[in-house]
Amino acid sequence: MPAPRTVLLTGAAGGLGTLMRELLPGHGYELRLLDLLPVEGEPDAIVADLADRDALREAVRGVDAIIHLAGISLEASFDKILAANIEGTYNLYEAAREEGVGRIVFASSNHAVGYTPRPQGDDPLIPIDTPRRPDTFYGLSKCFGEDLAQLYWDKHGIETVSVRIGSCFPEPTSVRMLSVWMSPADGARLFHAALTAENVGHTVVHGSSANTRLWWDLTSARALGYEPQDDSEPYAGKLVAEQGELDPGNPAHARLGGHFVTDPPIWPY
Repeated sequence: MPAPRTVLLTGAAGGLGTLMRELLPGHGYELRLLDLLPVEGEPDAIVADLADRDALREAVRGVDAIIHLAGISLEASFDKILAANIEGTYNLYEAAREEGVGRIVFASSNHAVGYTPRPQGDDPLIPIDTPRRPDTFYGLSKCFGEDLAQLYWDKHGIETVSVRIGSCFPEPTSVRMLSVWMSPADGARLFHAALTAENVGHTVVHGSSANTRLWWDLTSARALGYEPQDDSEPYAGKLVAEQGELDPGNPAHARLGGHFVTDPPIWPY
């Protein structure tokens, strides 16, 4: 499909949102920004809560597509997750339905399948259809988002690519991250592919670079036209020297979700 020109980027003030608002214009997008907090250097950004249905409807009006990054990105109480990630995502999909927006890219997470054992030795890569095994309420909310996307495709014809993001940072910061890292440049490439691929219906993909230590299968992402260019391996020597190799006997090392399985970081707000 032709590249959407105007894209609503929710969560634009967050870590991933900040990276994408810098990189996506290079792929030809005009971004409309939304966040709960003001976006530094962007006076025209929309400051609104996902609970504000009128503001969301106005934000999506006239855009060609949506990249939905907003919400809580760590563990929190169920009530907080419910409001931000579950009800908030529902409100966004309703706004898209009401305004006729036909394509959404949903930031899902590896934590939707966080209790999945990581591959070891000659184990095959984790397939995209592996059963969901959330490791937190946060991960559970991403399972909900994927199911919501499926419902809105089946019932309302809104297409979604749900991207199970690993870790998108300028460089990996842990040995685990060597396997699930997505460089910011590859993140922009993947979102571009998700916005422009034909006939995606509801497609779930793994979101990472082409890492030497990759744990999961990127076939469904590549089928969208995604061609990752980066690999975490240049960072491996330093990280392994500092932290050691992963210990299969450590539950935080043995599961895909890492320390979210044992001691998840808590949302500070």
